Amino acid sequence: MKNVLTVANRNKALSDALFVLWAGGAALLSYSLVYALRKPFTAASFDGLDFFGMDYKTATSIVQIAGYFLSKLIGIKVISEMQKSSRLPFIIGSVAVAELSLVLFGLLPRPFNVFALFFNGLSLGCMWGVIFSFLEGRRVTDLLAALMGLSIAASSGTAKSLGLFVMDGLHVSEFWMPALIGAFAFPLLSLLGWVMTRLPQPTPEDVAVRSERVALDGKARRKLFRAFMPVLLMLFCANLFITVLQDLKEDFLVKIIDVEAAGLSSWAFARIDAVVTLIILVIFALLSMVGSNIRVLCLLLGLVTCGAATLSAMAFNYETWQLPVATWLFLQSLSLYTVYLSFQTIFFERFIACFHIRGNVGFFIITLDFVGYMGTVLVLVCKECFGRDIDWLDFYNGMSGCVGLVCGVAFAASAFYLVRRYRKERKGKGRRAALFVPLEEYLSGTDACVWAAQK
Repeated sequence: MKNVLTVANRNKALSDALFVLWAGGAALLSYSLVYALRKPFTAASFDGLDFFGMDYKTATSIVQIAGYFLSKLIGIKVISEMQKSSRLPFIIGSVAVAELSLVLFGLLPRPFNVFALFFNGLSLGCMWGVIFSFLEGRRVTDLLAALMGLSIAASSGTAKSLGLFVMDGLHVSEFWMPALIGAFAFPLLSLLGWVMTRLPQPTPEDVAVRSERVALDGKARRKLFRAFMPVLLMLFCANLFITVLQDLKEDFLVKIIDVEAAGLSSWAFARIDAVVTLIILVIFALLSMVGSNIRVLCLLLGLVTCGAATLSAMAFNYETWQLPVATWLFLQSLSLYTVYLSFQTIFFERFIACFHIRGNVGFFIITLDFVGYMGTVLVLVCKECFGRDIDWLDFYNGMSGCVGLVCGVAFAASAFYLVRRYRKERKGKGRRAALFVPLEEYLSGTDACVWAAQK
């Protein structure tokens, strides 16, 4: 009998491993290709050009992020309510519009071609939520989300390096370079979208451990937000600042640091992000081995608090420490991506499972992104209107120091709130709202002993 159980456990472990490679690999490659459609133009400096009196490079970022921001606003409803059958048509339609907009960016006369990037951002803003919806609500979602999240860390630098290679090595203009890269990404991403529709649905065991994921209408979204309003407000506010800082780093890194003076090659960004990717993968893999949902939430909040503190320390001691550019860039990337990816991947997956919420991760992530990109647009507009002569490095370091302090406090306070809320639920003192499914359905889950104590 023991041998039979051992063989069964081995077969299950093998099945899980193959599924992680299949689903996680498809999601990672899919969102990497989204970056190939969205970010290559950030490798261009567009020196000597202006957009009706505004810096041309700043204008391209503002216009594209404005479309991205509007897409997030629309996505709060679309992603929360999207049915499984609508995912593939949505992916194919979105990437088609994204590539067409890049073709128009190269085709239209300057500076009017900048407006084409608005539709690029508008078409791609919901892609993360759609792709993640294939992965959530499974026992192995932590690993799947970690693999998908690594696409952000790995693809940002790769997109810049690829853009520089196409311009310098293939001698393609900075206006047609994004369309050329997108032409390869479009069919591959459509194919991967079809592959993900072939994934098996969550099993009853998955549902027992992580809860069933369901669509949320407007009433359910409002009820969910009110139920956890204090912690959601803190996390949304903190992620607003983190998203702004990350966007500034991604879009204006070639202005923040002098690549040639620092002696960095065109592929240096990809190498640095590859190392960061591996580190974050190991961290998230270790967290996936922790069964208690509340413990994972606390560990994640402790981790992101350390990341925020590192950002502040580097900013306030920039002149004193005199870090090499490559080291500074590595620490910036590691701190930012650790914070950003924690909330884009594992945190809300475990949050839903911990408090047995009827809903989906897409609602949290798309709302988080909407708030963040709204902040990015406002910061870029204000800088262009009131501080065009500000040095990019000084501007970034000043913002990094302030962001680190604000976010560190918000993350620590969020951890305190969640632990207190969890203990209150455990003792049965909390009001049992309609947001929560019957406890009997989850007695076999990870936190079964907690809910059994309520009985």
